Amino acid sequence: PQDSEKARTFVHAFLKRSMPKMKDEAIQDMLTRKAVVLEHYHKKQTKQKRKKTKGFTAKQRRELRLFEIEPEQQRYAIFLPLHELWKQYIRDLCHGLKPDAQPHMIQSKLLKADLHGAIVTVTKSKCPSYVGITGIILQEFKHIFKIITKEDKLKVVPKLNNVFSLELDGFISYIYGSKFLLRASERSAKKFKLKGTIDL
Repeated sequence: PQDSEKARTFVHAFLKRSMPKMKDEAIQDMLTRKAVVLEHYHKKQTKQKRKKTKGFTAKQRRELRLFEIEPEQQRYAIFLPLHELWKQYIRDLCHGLKPDAQPHMIQSKLLKADLHGAIVTVTKSKCPSYVGITGIILQEFKHIFKIITKEDKLKVVPKLNNVFSLELDGFISYIYGSKFLLRASERSAKKFKLKGTIDL
């Protein structure tokens, strides 16, 4: 009898610890049964909020000179391999620029394509000094292109009021800069609408 009382006390304490939300009357009721089914008690875990990593501000990027190209790196020959990679990228994107390819299909692909590495020429501009500038696009921002020319000069050309042309495998495409005032990352997700007339 003494051992059975110890066992009873142990089971009561065990149940109380295992199921803290259960009242004593309920525990006593469970002990009168031949079999006791234990329930699994879940402790509530507090979720830790993830801290968003903050990037650099525009001022910090300017101070760190993240987007500046060093003068010794401003050489046309250095970026020719980048242009070859870009040509292959466009061919893959357009499934090969074949003579029977639909121009509007290629045009729609180019609208969303990454232009870093493309050779472009300013064909029309409200500022005559920009007309004729040809080179590889090194950087594209919302309002400007940074272009390296064959003379190893880095030109900053605004998109606004300029028309650019790029040629690949005999296909010539025109970029109306005024309608292109987007970052490269934003342009890939934008839906372009057909315009009846396009002005500088």
